Amino acid sequence: MSDTKSQPLLDVKGLRIAFSGKEVVHGIDFQIAAGEKLALVGESGSGKTVTALSLLRLVQNADLAGVARLFGPEHAQNNARDLLSIPERELRGIRGKEIAMIFQEPMTALNALYSVGDQIAEVLELHEGLSARAAQAAAVQLLADTGIPEPERRARAFPHQLSGGQRQRAMIAMALACKPRLLLADEPTTALDVTVRAQILELLAGLQRKYGMAVLLITHDLNLVRRFADRVVVMESGHVVEHGAVAGVFEAPQHPYTRKLIDSHPQRDVVAVAARDEAAPVLEAKALRVIYPVPRPGFAGWFRKGEFVAVQGADFRIVPGETLGVVGESGSGKSTLALAALGLLKHQGVLKVDGKGWAVDRASDLGLRRVMQVVFQDPFSSLSPRMTVEQIVGEGLRVHAPELGTEARRARALTALADVGLTEAQFPSLLERYPHEFSGGQRQRLAIARALIVDPQLLVLDEPTSALDVTIQKQVLSLLQRLQRERGLSYLLITHDVEVIRAMAHEVIVMKDGAILEAGPVERVLDAPAHPYTKKLVAAALLE
Repeated sequence: MSDTKSQPLLDVKGLRIAFSGKEVVHGIDFQIAAGEKLALVGESGSGKTVTALSLLRLVQNADLAGVARLFGPEHAQNNARDLLSIPERELRGIRGKEIAMIFQEPMTALNALYSVGDQIAEVLELHEGLSARAAQAAAVQLLADTGIPEPERRARAFPHQLSGGQRQRAMIAMALACKPRLLLADEPTTALDVTVRAQILELLAGLQRKYGMAVLLITHDLNLVRRFADRVVVMESGHVVEHGAVAGVFEAPQHPYTRKLIDSHPQRDVVAVAARDEAAPVLEAKALRVIYPVPRPGFAGWFRKGEFVAVQGADFRIVPGETLGVVGESGSGKSTLALAALGLLKHQGVLKVDGKGWAVDRASDLGLRRVMQVVFQDPFSSLSPRMTVEQIVGEGLRVHAPELGTEARRARALTALADVGLTEAQFPSLLERYPHEFSGGQRQRLAIARALIVDPQLLVLDEPTSALDVTIQKQVLSLLQRLQRERGLSYLLITHDVEVIRAMAHEVIVMKDGAILEAGPVERVLDAPAHPYTKKLVAAALLE
């Protein structure tokens, strides 16, 4: 099926993947030539990620069949190794050195006990034989190459101290450390804002040209495919339904599923808020500041820590039925603002939820926690792997509605799951399943159901659709719009996606380096931005 005429770097034939006898990938074929950029596209659950993971045998309890031949640098026929059958010890030498992978969810892929610099340096020491000092210096340079500000300081940081986008860039730096011949990139720009996304694409393209590196891009972002890839393979339910050159597939898609993917865009469907200025706010902040202590260099650091101001004097209000969008690049302070609003970070200034301030006391704050729920950016790390779907979704009812019996909680859980598009008809024994049995997009829907089940007045949505493919993103945004109309819900929407803001928000604030640079109605701010930074964000989104 390949359009390439030369001997491929990787040749996959008849790949089948099954779990407990149930086949999820059905005998697919594809090839990648040296220096080629191939995109594997499809909705969540289409089999694209499990296909990439199976090439390095990283899928637990999977039954693999077929052939995945990796050819040597000379592309000699007798130098091919079947990745699906070679010994594990030989495969360890290939992982990270010849084939590297950028994982979709960096918080779970990075080790929480080590700094990001140490984790990158470990790869260089293991595969390149660098000394510890040289490896640390190279790690700092790799972080700088991926656009992380203050790379020396970020190299000493732990994963939880970085924003979602910064963690993703650290993963990219780690994957590129040994200049692999093949890079498996599973949603490499999911957590990145539009301006940094362009930088990462340029970085990957430059390294690919310099080292002849091939890239297998797994993504649901069709704009990313259009800008980056040479060829595209479209997957639906474990089958390849269309393949070819990117230009040909996008200009004249042959399969209905491909056409559906291309036509999926966020649509604005929100109701204007009447008498906004007179309405009592659900959430209000005045002169909100969040400060983190940071080590001071030299002798002075022994006695007193320095300060990093993550949010600088923010003012905003959200009334019933309103969506306030917060947009900015990674590290701008968006997620810190959201965590402060949730009462999860110490803050200065005024912050009130439903007219009351956070007491930082469990008993006093319990009522406010029902008023205000959250959907986090990374669903896999926010859902306990040891809890079933019933326990995860129904947990809020145990805390906020302890009077409900087991059957009532189960009924409420099934209703909440159905509201986000997960039913027992699709997933038999749905309530008994665990998060790892779902795709990334399905896990995010579980997180939304968990937030909705206690009937909150306000949802904090931290990048709620960044992990979702385009069709599911559109469905989830439509769901959130419908819930807002029917229940009068308010949203604090944190995102780097200007198009999601345009589709969902009534008001928007633009943040950079912890400060609000511009604020106002979404039509005015996005259609006629006044600040140069806002103009830059809007222009970058138009290039997508």
